[in-house]
Amino acid sequence: MDSARSNPPASVSRTAASTKIVVAGGFGVGKTTLVGSVSEIVPLRTEALVTNESVGVDDLAQTPAKSTTTVAMDFGRITLAEDLVLYLFGTPGQKRFWFMWDDLVRGAIGAIVIVDTARLDAAFAPLDYFESKHVPFIVAVNEFEGGPSYPLHEVAEALALPDDVPLITLDARDRDSAKRALIRITEFALTRLATQQRTA
Repeated sequence: MDSARSNPPASVSRTAASTKIVVAGGFGVGKTTLVGSVSEIVPLRTEALVTNESVGVDDLAQTPAKSTTTVAMDFGRITLAEDLVLYLFGTPGQKRFWFMWDDLVRGAIGAIVIVDTARLDAAFAPLDYFESKHVPFIVAVNEFEGGPSYPLHEVAEALALPDDVPLITLDARDRDSAKRALIRITEFALTRLATQQRTA
């Protein structure tokens, strides 16, 4: 691991403004991976081992190889300019930890909801959450190796996505792919804000 990533860039101002994006989705869809792939610092992770206590509580049938789970949040940072820093907050995916989402989402400009096409049913609750909170969000289909692949319009139809919600593909392991997702939610959030201001 490159320890240099944990040191803040020398050009970051102590009085830099900040903004926040949330990375959300169901259990095991790639939230922790995305934050880790794009963060300039070694991300803060609050992971715990998946134990027998999860049996009957968490749905692990589709993720048998997953040995850890986020129990509070993932946290990463990207310096956009000398006076602007982006903070990334990954939500816990298991339903018993969803009570923390309200705190993590507060003040966010938008959210990336990651979905797995093998478990699209796990996406409905996160999508409903952000719709109810009126937080701009995009949907990112994480392209798992060997996983089922569908045209995006079929995924949008299956999720009953509104026409104006962006739907993209993503490789959460790839830094450039993760950056493109961050750019897309930022663009969408700014467009939504401009529209709201024009109609106010």
